Amino acid sequence: MNTVINKKVTFDDLGLMDYQQAWDYQEALFAQTIAIKTQNRSRESNEQVPTPNHLLFCQHPHVYTLGKSGKPDHLLLDPLRLAEKDAVFYKINRGGDITYHGPGQLIAYPILDLDNFFTDIHRYMRFLEEAVIQTLAEYGLEAGRIPGLTGVWIDAVAQRNPRKICALGVKSSRWVTMHGLALNVNTDLSYFGNIVPCGIADKAVTSVRQELNREVPMAEIAEILKTKLALLFEMEWDNSDTNVS
Repeated sequence: MNTVINKKVTFDDLGLMDYQQAWDYQEALFAQTIAIKTQNRSRESNEQVPTPNHLLFCQHPHVYTLGKSGKPDHLLLDPLRLAEKDAVFYKINRGGDITYHGPGQLIAYPILDLDNFFTDIHRYMRFLEEAVIQTLAEYGLEAGRIPGLTGVWIDAVAQRNPRKICALGVKSSRWVTMHGLALNVNTDLSYFGNIVPCGIADKAVTSVRQELNREVPMAEIAEILKTKLALLFEMEWDNSDTNVS
C-alpha cells in the first residue's frame, strides 16, 4: 500500500477550555484519523485518502491529570480540599504520572499521523522538547533535558537546582498521537504543591515568569512555539492565516 503523505496541519487555538471538553475534542480528531487509516487499508493504492493533522493550543481551568503509569497517592488533596482549590481531577489515557494544568500555562496538543512525518515515538518526544527549548532560548533562557527524565528543564546541565518548566505526556496508536506538552508561562506554581509533579519528589517546578521575573504575553510565546514546531516537523499550515490569540 502506498501511503499518501500529508504534511499540512490544521492549527486551532481553543483559548481557555474545560479539560474534559478539550479531551473529548482530541479523542474525536484522533478517532477520525484512525478511521481513515483503517479504511485506507481496504482501498486500492490509487484511492488512498490523506490523513489529517491537527495542532491544538489552549489553556485549562485548574485541573490535575494522572497518566496510566501514575500513582493516585501523588495527588495530595482529598476531594474536599480539591474543591476548595477550585480544581478537578482526571485519570487519563496518556503516559506519565500526575501533573497540573491551569491558566497561564500553554498547552499544545498535536494530533498527528506520524506516517506523514516519521514513525519514531522517541524522536517525536525529543522534537516536542526541542521546540520548547528553542522557544525559551528566544527569551534568553537556557533549557535542556535531563537523562532519564521526560520534559524540559532549567539548569539541566550543572543540575545545582534543576527545575521543570515543561511537562510532556502523549498517547500514540497506529502512529497517531494525542495529548502533548504543557509549558509553564505565567502559571500559578503554588498548585504544584498539591501533587508530586510527574512523580518526581526531589526537583522543583518553575515558569517563564518566575525565571524572567516578569509576565510574558501568552499570544507572543504561543506564536514562537507554533513556529518552532512547524520548522522541526516541516509542517505546512492548512490555515496559515490563523493567528494565536
